[in-house]
Amino acid sequence: MRGTRPPTDPRQSKAQSAAGRTCCIIALVRAELKHLDLEPYPATLQAEPESFSFIARMFIGPLDRPGEESFDVVVCSPEWLAARCREVGLYDARHHLVVNVEQFDKRQLGTWLESRVSSAEAETWTGIAERLGRLGYWEFEDYQPE
Repeated sequence: MRGTRPPTDPRQSKAQSAAGRTCCIIALVRAELKHLDLEPYPATLQAEPESFSFIARMFIGPLDRPGEESFDVVVCSPEWLAARCREVGLYDARHHLVVNVEQFDKRQLGTWLESRVSSAEAETWTGIAERLGRLGYWEFEDYQPE
């Protein structure tokens, strides 16, 4: 009986045939946070937690390859979120990241986002983008080719 060795590259996975035997190795695509813009810049925001909200626009692309697409996430305080709920009754909080204003650190935010992005892998870039679209609004999320 022949044994199979696990792939040496962590970006590869084994595809299984119906009989359970390894039939091929598929290279997985990995994501990389290439640039992060914060708008408005958090240091310019009012000190009141009810007004603490900004957009973190992540430019993400395939690891070690050219190209990037944008993903937007609203970074806000729980107080800001509660204020939106009071205004409209129901508030869809998809693509939001809730932070404690008193402990907010933009470097920690960047590190956390970079970790989330770099953990994404799939067989295609579209697969990665769909996964990351759960975190931030992907610029092509609602794209429908004509």
